[in-house]
Amino acid sequence: MASYEILKEEGRAKRARFKTAHGTIETPVFMNVGTAAAIKGAVSSPELRELKCQVELCNTYHLHVRPGDDVVKEMGGVRKFMCWDGPVLTDSGGFQVFSLAKLRQIREEGVTFHSHVDGRLIFMGPEQSMQIQSNLGSTIAMAFDECPDALADASYIDRSIERTTRWLVRCQAEMRRLNSLPDTVNPDQLLFGINQGGIIDGLRIRHARQIASLGLDGYAVGGLAVGETHEQMYHVLEEVVPALPRDKPTYLMGVGTPANILEGVERGIDFFDCVYPSRNGRHGHVYTSRGHLNLFNAQYRTDPRPIDESCGCPVCRTFSRAYLRHLLKSGEMLGMRLCVMHNLYFYNSLMESIRLALDEDRFAEFKKETLAAYGEHPVHNTVMHADWRP
Repeated sequence: MASYEILKEEGRAKRARFKTAHGTIETPVFMNVGTAAAIKGAVSSPELRELKCQVELCNTYHLHVRPGDDVVKEMGGVRKFMCWDGPVLTDSGGFQVFSLAKLRQIREEGVTFHSHVDGRLIFMGPEQSMQIQSNLGSTIAMAFDECPDALADASYIDRSIERTTRWLVRCQAEMRRLNSLPDTVNPDQLLFGINQGGIIDGLRIRHARQIASLGLDGYAVGGLAVGETHEQMYHVLEEVVPALPRDKPTYLMGVGTPANILEGVERGIDFFDCVYPSRNGRHGHVYTSRGHLNLFNAQYRTDPRPIDESCGCPVCRTFSRAYLRHLLKSGEMLGMRLCVMHNLYFYNSLMESIRLALDEDRFAEFKKETLAAYGEHPVHNTVMHADWRP
């Protein structure tokens, strides 16, 4: 059975330990995004250990489309398939269904839509999402939800979150059934529910309380970083996180920048994920302790220094900015790969430093110093937006 233990607290910030069937996760943690069971940028799963990765995130929808979750199950589950021995979280596919599918029909049963790969008709509802994730055998499965536009009409968001709650109850029942089957890849699979509600306080809080009553293994805040301002996102966290169980892990989905992570930790978030480190790395944008660099810039043409002189990653121990720029300008895949490796190491090291600061009761000081080094300022008073109460 999983267990979540809070080791230290500083305000709402938590330093915790989450024990799962596939290993212990030290939080706060950044999950490295391997959507299709691979990190974009040619970084293999075994290499992630050297980059300090704790959790790899894969996507239900993408693996269902290719190669098929039945194939992954036959190969022993997603962890064995991609040679990763640590915990894996699988996103439910809900966000992809609502963001990639141009034509879709939402019913109480689920959603019918066309695959973005070959156009074939797919139906996915709570039961189907759980069945796919069970075949993948991930450590943590995410509930199937609708992710409405953060700025959508309040009446639509209200109806959407009520449906998401009903879907969550169905997810919970289906997971119990699947975990009891004799051929289940991971009979100890955990379920996280997802809070929605746009940027409307009343809806967010009401939905948080509804899903908190279900006694899930963890809780995510979804539907943010999709168009609202950072200040609005931080305000939502300030309102919603206290309405979720403090004795369970809390996950802010799809976030974000180093500054976003520091602000999220301060507001009680344990889990983060984002494509920024790999996506930016593939385009020559790399993170350092003093901000980020664009290695395509001419100023690095003869720069003998590593990306970050204070970094201990394999890339910074070996290669110069000049060489990396040469690779990128030449279109060599190695340049992209090395930048992605550095960025993942940077993010995972940032989380390590955050955990140490919490252990030593100096997170507020660490946050202030780190944001100052990045040239950013902490957010104290977030923007108050319109409330809506049913």
